[in-house]
Amino acid sequence: MGDRGEGVSAELVREGTSSALRASHADRDRVVEMLTAAAGDGRLTADELDERVEAALTARTMGELAALTGDLPVAAQAKDVVRIEQQGGSVVREGEWAVPRRLRIESSWGDVTLDFTRAVISYDTLRVDLDMQGGTLRLVTRPGVVVDTDSLATDYAKVKTRGSGEPDTPVRLRVEVGGRLSFGRVLTRAPRRGMRR
Repeated sequence: MGDRGEGVSAELVREGTSSALRASHADRDRVVEMLTAAAGDGRLTADELDERVEAALTARTMGELAALTGDLPVAAQAKDVVRIEQQGGSVVREGEWAVPRRLRIESSWGDVTLDFTRAVISYDTLRVDLDMQGGTLRLVTRPGVVVDTDSLATDYAKVKTRGSGEPDTPVRLRVEVGGRLSFGRVLTRAPRRGMRR
């Protein structure tokens, strides 16, 4: 079982690691991230994803985890850090996109929209490192997604965040926006009516 590791990242199957080695919470989280990214690419059906995620969350060894991703190419693995760079344009992440652990945004006089309505969430925190001059960062939230902009430094900028409107919903994803915003805006809003699932 330990030999089926072609689709498993170097962090998961380290050189010399035995397939009988006990898996950690971080190891399980990485496999869940790979599986959700593969499903987003159409490589796994919804039923296969549910089945494999359940197996990953209850896996005890590295070998059990490796077997769950052995038939997936390396390209299907979600990245830990994603970078968005643009000038004067518009970037939109929407649909069933895999939310990374960290997102670095460098934008000049352009807009970036992150729509979490149907996003695949593998981590409990998304750290957004923002370097934006002009333009708008729009965050479309859903119940369980909260936005924290306390670490964001602003110059002639507007920051408008709001809660999900459902205080009893447990927090599933905390979006921490830090860095610098000049002559721009950060806006959060709930999805438009009829867009929720």
